[in-house]
Amino acid sequence: MSGGLPAITGKQLVRILKKDGWKKKSLSKHGESYVKYDKTINKLRVTTVQFNKRNEPIPNITLHLILGPDQTNIGRNGLLKLIEEYGIK
Repeated sequence: MSGGLPAITGKQLVRILKKDGWKKKSLSKHGESYVKYDKTINKLRVTTVQFNKRNEPIPNITLHLILGPDQTNIGRNGLLKLIEEYGIK
């Protein structure tokens, strides 16, 4: 675990997001976009998860951005809670 976050691949993160209610919006050259309505701010949240060919973990800075307030707003503790609930496959 680097910086308090587990090593997680894009595919693993997508599985967790889907179980948390995120829906696939589109596919682009940068990855897959997912959306989820956030009742607290009354708007859709959007994030893009990039897949790499070698199935390597998402870089720590990228994972922080995905989990941050501008994208999923899940945060470190939220991700750890989701992993505890759904596991990483």
